[in-house]
Amino acid sequence: MIKREADAMIHRHSLGGLCLAALLGLNACTPTVQVAAPSEPITINLNIKLDADVRLKLEKTATNDIKENPEVF
Repeated sequence: MIKREADAMIHRHSLGGLCLAALLGLNACTPTVQVAAPSEPITINLNIKLDADVRLKLEKTATNDIKENPEVF
């Protein structure tokens, strides 16, 4: 009976140690996210949208001018 109790205690301790080792191993595999400010300023290029907007306005203005003064064009 004493041997069974000793075996059960060893089994519990080894199982607990195995679970602890597994948890530590899984914790070591978790990814780390680091957030850092960029060394250069962030630039956003809006030239394309502005260029398209200006072209659209000029086209509307030209269409209106042609309708108002057809003899000039």
